Amino acid sequence: MAWNSVSLESTLAMIVAALFAVAGVVNLARPGAVKRDFARWGYPAWFQLLCGALELLSAALLPGQQTRLLGLALAGAIMSGALFTLVRNREPFRHLAPALVFSALIAATLAVRG
Repeated sequence: MAWNSVSLESTLAMIVAALFAVAGVVNLARPGAVKRDFARWGYPAWFQLLCGALELLSAALLPGQQTRLLGLALAGAIMSGALFTLVRNREPFRHLAPALVFSALIAATLAVRG
């Protein structure tokens, strides 16, 4: 099967979905280090759970062709908030790098989509 923009879009969307699913599970599991990060950034305890739920929702929307654009929009909004938080709090590059990779994958998926 030859690669075309539809299969590339689907592949990128599945990668983004997998990453957001993992991030959502981590936020819902609330490991100590991540819980401390959210507290250090000034967010209430429930906000980490909201982020995890929204990440899982985005991951669930991305595989479907009819819901992909909504999933990408939600993922983009999540990453905008994450990048704002990380820059505002002057987090080191090791925290910023994954957010930049997630954002680049979302942008690439949208670019291939056309």
